[in-house]
Amino acid sequence: MARLRADLSLFLAAFIWGTAFVAQKTAVATIGPLLFLGCRFLISTALLAPLAFRESQKREDALTGSDWKLALMVGLSLFGGMAIQQIGIVSTSATNAGFLTAIYVVMVPVVAFVLHRSRASLTVIASCCVSLSGAWLLEQGGESTAWGMGDALVLVSDLFQALQIILVERFLARHSRPLLLSFLQYAVITVLAFAGAFVFEPISLSGIWDVMPSILYAGVLSGGVAFTLQIVAQRHTPAAEAAIIMSLESVFAALSGAWLLGDRLGMVGMIGCALILAGVLLVQLVPLLRRNRLEPEASPPQDAP
Repeated sequence: MARLRADLSLFLAAFIWGTAFVAQKTAVATIGPLLFLGCRFLISTALLAPLAFRESQKREDALTGSDWKLALMVGLSLFGGMAIQQIGIVSTSATNAGFLTAIYVVMVPVVAFVLHRSRASLTVIASCCVSLSGAWLLEQGGESTAWGMGDALVLVSDLFQALQIILVERFLARHSRPLLLSFLQYAVITVLAFAGAFVFEPISLSGIWDVMPSILYAGVLSGGVAFTLQIVAQRHTPAAEAAIIMSLESVFAALSGAWLLGDRLGMVGMIGCALILAGVLLVQLVPLLRRNRLEPEASPPQDAP
């Protein structure tokens, strides 16, 4: 049951992230990408602060120096992924961004092998291929623009997000402190994003106010809720399989882009959505069927002599 709840949490996180592409795309038309990133994660940090403090009060295990360094690496990797993605979204469509973001589903097993020499199962590899094929069809069926610098930046951001997923799994293997880890990574992103915005972007308070609905949606739901759901769920779902479930965000990005931004989603795009969903179901159902097949049938009760 814990694994099922974890997978459903990742599904909800993917929905929030996918719909947040619309908020990200509309916001960067008014304010700079780093300023938007700083504002949204400032809200996320404030929301998680009391929860992280309460969690710390209940735990007696102290974090070591290497644990703090690992938490910092989680924050830096997520900042790299989010900042590069946000800058890339300025010059690409929500549909393209959703498709390219889903490619981290393939990068996670690769990064896991490089860092841990852990090989992915055939089921995970097959699910990655099915999901990636669906994401490609989804992009082809959407109102996509020609690939340019924005698309390349979103693709680079996938590597950082794949690294963040692996590092989260490593941290949670040491300490069951998901809320503290969420708070720390949000704080790192907030500080770095505001520092970059003050150096490279114009600061407009009126512009921030104009896009406040997008900031609140991204800060409260995408940051405060979805990323926390990811970290909590990864205590029970392996990184490679979690990435496959989270690749559903490309489906939700395309659907929300079609509904709110007028992006086209034809038959090819719908087939792509179905393939991504098939990849998610594959990685869930195959292990379940294998376990059921290997479990011995309960022997009938013996009559008392």
